Amino acid sequence: MSAEIFLVLVVALIVDRLVGDPDWLWERVTHPVVLFGKAIGVFDAALNRGGDGGWRKMRGVAAIVILVAASMLLGVVLNRLFDVLGTLGFVLEAMTVAVFLAQKSLADHVRRVADGLRRDGLEGGREAVSMIVGRDPKPLDEPGVCRAATESLAENFSDGVVAPALWYAVAGLPGLFAYKMLNTADSMIGHKSPKYLHFGWASARLDDLVNLPAARLSALLIAAGARFKRGAEAAKAAIEVAKSDHAFHRSPNSGWPEAAMAGALDIQLAGPRVYGGARVDEPMINGSGRAVATAVDIDDAVIVFYGACSALTLIAAALVLPFLLF
Repeated sequence: MSAEIFLVLVVALIVDRLVGDPDWLWERVTHPVVLFGKAIGVFDAALNRGGDGGWRKMRGVAAIVILVAASMLLGVVLNRLFDVLGTLGFVLEAMTVAVFLAQKSLADHVRRVADGLRRDGLEGGREAVSMIVGRDPKPLDEPGVCRAATESLAENFSDGVVAPALWYAVAGLPGLFAYKMLNTADSMIGHKSPKYLHFGWASARLDDLVNLPAARLSALLIAAGARFKRGAEAAKAAIEVAKSDHAFHRSPNSGWPEAAMAGALDIQLAGPRVYGGARVDEPMINGSGRAVATAVDIDDAVIVFYGACSALTLIAAALVLPFLLF
């Protein structure tokens, strides 16, 4: 870790907060994550066929090892290039890191769910939430739509903001690229469907591992955001519910930020839902909270989310000081 890495991270967080992912840019230029996805698709098509489960699992291990190694090599090359370019390299690295963060874009997508509910009612909310969740939105009533949007915001705060920032701070561009490659692979092939149960096993397990520290940090950051925006009691509730209810979630990591957000807003989250036509029964997180979520709760969740993002930026800025003073 160095002062420059934290300075780059602070600049990247600010740029992403203000600019996000402008449509005009990515309509003309292919987003790096899309390129990562294409690379994963090539390995999927080439290796995920034939053989029994054991062979597919071995091929999946080989695929993710090669993909992560290639992404790290790309990070090393860019790191050296940016070092040579001096100030211009600093700017380019900050822009690169910002591309892999998702503060504004995530908040914008979640806000569209509240806007859809207000403008077009339940169908508008379902259409908007279908863009950010993997579950079937058709069975959702209005509180279910609001819960789904809030859960997506909390979960993606961890793996779309905190984890990329953390792995960049730990290992620079190689760490950031490796994380995003692994996270993209998990979203594409890390399912328990018959096709990916074995081939995507390694991607899913490794993604769980690398997200472990970020998930717990994200719960603390959500509590900090709640403290900034809703007061000490909301922050205390966020931490208490995260500690007591995180294990109610099927994911070993997603339960931490979702439970923290549930406590911060005093609403119930998770519970039964439908994925791929199959009902998944899970207990409610923060069962003592309000059962009926509304569009106002989505608004409040975005406010807490931005408070948490501010806390992350302040922490990165504070970590620069020891390098400057000593």
